[in-house]
Amino acid sequence: MQMTEHRHETHPEIVKRLKRAEGHLKSVIAMIEGGRPCLDIAQQLHAVEKAISQAKRALIQDHLDHCLEDAVGALPRDQRHSIDAFKAITKYL
Repeated sequence: MQMTEHRHETHPEIVKRLKRAEGHLKSVIAMIEGGRPCLDIAQQLHAVEKAISQAKRALIQDHLDHCLEDAVGALPRDQRHSIDAFKAITKYL
């Protein structure tokens, strides 16, 4: 299978979110190594999970908005209901 390059307008924002998660993760490691309280560590781990989850959600929604549209092509408004519903449900990932 041939890989093609995919770049979308939202990718810089996704990278920003992942770098934020990377920073939180480095903080978590330092906190563990430094013997910080478990509650503080758990709070930072929660921030890491949230940042990664938001990045994943943004990537999937972007993919559906652009790539699915490209695959299906332009459809008349009356035929878009299923695609629009599919896109909408991804907000709950």
